[in-house]
Amino acid sequence: MIMRFVRVSWFRYIAPGLLVVVWLAVAAVGGPKFGKLSSVATNDQASFLPASADSTKVQSLESKFITGNSIPAIIVVSGDRGLSRQSLAALAGLRAALADTPGVATGPTGVAGPIPSKDGRAAEYIVQITGKVNDTVTSLRQTVQDHPVAGAQAYVTGPAGLVADLFTAFKGIDGILLYVALIAVFAILLLVYRSIVLPFVVLLTAMFALSAAGLVVYHSVTAGVFKLNGQSQGILSILAIGAATDYSLLIIARFRETLEHYKRPWEAMLHALRNSIEPVTASAATVIAGVLCLLFSELNSNKDLGPVAALGIAFSYLAAMTFLPALLVLLGRGAFWPFRPKLLPDSAERLANLSTGLEDRRGLWRKVPAFIAAHPRLIWLVCVVALGCFALATPQFKANGVSQTDTILGKSDAVAGQKVLAEHFPAGLGSPAVIIADASKIVEVEHAAMQTNGVEQVAPFKGAAATSLTAKPKVVDGKVLLNATLAVSADSSQATAIVAALRHNLASVDSTALVGGVSAIMLDSNNASTSDLHKIIPIVLLVILVILMLLLRAVLAPVLLIGSVILSFTATIGVSALVFNYIFHFPGSDAAIPLFGFIFLVALGVDYNIFLMTRVREEAKRLGTRAGVLRGLSVTGSVITSAGVVLAATFAALAVVPILFLVQIAFIVAFGVLLDTVVVRSLLVPALCYDIAKPIWWPSRLWRSGNNSR
Repeated sequence: MIMRFVRVSWFRYIAPGLLVVVWLAVAAVGGPKFGKLSSVATNDQASFLPASADSTKVQSLESKFITGNSIPAIIVVSGDRGLSRQSLAALAGLRAALADTPGVATGPTGVAGPIPSKDGRAAEYIVQITGKVNDTVTSLRQTVQDHPVAGAQAYVTGPAGLVADLFTAFKGIDGILLYVALIAVFAILLLVYRSIVLPFVVLLTAMFALSAAGLVVYHSVTAGVFKLNGQSQGILSILAIGAATDYSLLIIARFRETLEHYKRPWEAMLHALRNSIEPVTASAATVIAGVLCLLFSELNSNKDLGPVAALGIAFSYLAAMTFLPALLVLLGRGAFWPFRPKLLPDSAERLANLSTGLEDRRGLWRKVPAFIAAHPRLIWLVCVVALGCFALATPQFKANGVSQTDTILGKSDAVAGQKVLAEHFPAGLGSPAVIIADASKIVEVEHAAMQTNGVEQVAPFKGAAATSLTAKPKVVDGKVLLNATLAVSADSSQATAIVAALRHNLASVDSTALVGGVSAIMLDSNNASTSDLHKIIPIVLLVILVILMLLLRAVLAPVLLIGSVILSFTATIGVSALVFNYIFHFPGSDAAIPLFGFIFLVALGVDYNIFLMTRVREEAKRLGTRAGVLRGLSVTGSVITSAGVVLAATFAALAVVPILFLVQIAFIVAFGVLLDTVVVRSLLVPALCYDIAKPIWWPSRLWRSGNNSR
């Protein structure tokens, strides 16, 4: 039916033209929406916790005690020589200015302070923010700058200051991240194809896919279907660009190959799509299935990343399978200018005379398969041993969570202020652990909390309007709220350990007691991430294994491919541990890093094995398994290597955003993709398949076929 329509001359040109126009319209609408994603993104860690977490329950109950929704900012003023009398007078004036700053809560609880430190060298204010955090923190910093204290330095820090600086850091996702990724992709494509036109064709495909995905994500977030944070936004951009480029490179390679056999571009494209649709579809399905497994996560942030990433991959697939072929048909051989592929009349005869699969190949991708044919067992054994040695360093990967101050890389007023705050005050002041307990057991709860190592003081909440020291604690539904000030910074790993001990101690006197706050949120997030790691990894492996079995119609080959990707992943984590600990000296990693790395590396690593093994299977039907392996590797080597380098460069662009999580993901995925491309797909898998030969297809028809005796 398709061929009947294609034979109609007008259809050959109008249909591709219409497809291009449709995608232009989608980009025109979706592009501006993608640029507005930051306006609907939220980076509030608490909102991504599951409803079952103690810290989530505390947030809900806390709202019954404290009316209004506020987040504290801490202004700390310090001087090396202490604060003089003149400084104290200036501090009083600063308090009034802070209270008048737009976005600060009104009334006596809006600004607390100045609170002097015991050493007399610093003073702090606790400011409750009810307006937009980013705007209010900016205004507070301007207020501090307009009211200087002689001989002292002032900082705006605390939870609000850190959130504002995180927002500033994530701003790079909208601009510099995208530009760096696109420039890297363009430069690599220019070197690979030596064509002026093709890089623009591929980048247009990627940008149109990103625009369409951004359009759907924007409206989904505004409609409340799921939430978006800065990390998900950055990953969406990288995944869409990387996946669209990968799929485009495979289709372009097939199109160039078929142009040697068919004179008309539309006919060559039909055959190229016929040979590409299976591996590209399987590749997209694998990644989509992998990221959607995040829906099983306990963390709402991970659950929301699943559909966001899946939409990016889905639209990358659609753009590569519709817009790209249409544009290539319209451009014809001109797309490859100045090195246009020529029609070779004897190409069919040359292919029919192949025996080893390498007769018509030249250069590197003739030498590599020939090397594998000469030493298959030695090659795959050396690869396994080398990767295994790297994997031995995996236990050194520190994924126990990091403080928010360590999350922000580069200059940050909030991070600097947090360090000054810890020098002069109890580090947890301003961000206490929040305890909700039975009112009848308040004395026992307060005593148990004070007996916990690391707790400086415990104060029952008496109500916002309470001014008398003899006022009774506020009771709501038989519950009381207590604030426990910790001796360490609330966003540190030490604080999470104190919260864990606090929960254990309180359970012995009040089984209903709950502990929340900044430290508890970190603890619950880390626990949920660890649980996700053990639960989601088996699900992802099972889903991808089933897809590979359906694609290759075999059992042994998919099992070996999954095994190779797992080995590659553990080796990558081992190398990352060594680099993070001994070269970059990172304080640690977010607990979700291993899971994110696994999802991306396994799904994307399998991609390249899919591209290779589908071509090997195709060639094995004609030449036998061993010749099919050599032929498949030789004809896909350059395009898959190019795709791997492009994807690695794309993910590496995440490192320009000064957020520890994204910098670490950038290294892990970029290094892992290169390892998969250069070692696993180019050496390990082909050598293993060549050594095993025919049984690799067990129990499919290809295994039973007499034509495939080798």
